[in-house]
Amino acid sequence: MTGQAMSSTWRPMWQIVPYSLLLGLVIRFLIFALFDGVLLTGIGYFFDSLSMLIISALSYKVTRARMMVVQYPWLYQRSGLFSWREIS
Repeated sequence: MTGQAMSSTWRPMWQIVPYSLLLGLVIRFLIFALFDGVLLTGIGYFFDSLSMLIISALSYKVTRARMMVVQYPWLYQRSGLFSWREIS
């Protein structure tokens, strides 16, 4: 949902990074609160944030490709899940 929200409001892709880092903190807290896990672990935070970053980036690219084709159908056509191309 983070990637979709960033893409649908036409924000640049780099803004996914701070949101992913914050979501990594939230995931660490939920693991601590719900499953009695370790709260302050660097490697766990790294992998949680990395997984959020990857999922957000993928959803950002899919949403951006869909938006470009839907909003500009006379200019672009879909050329894959993550990309579009100009109509020649």
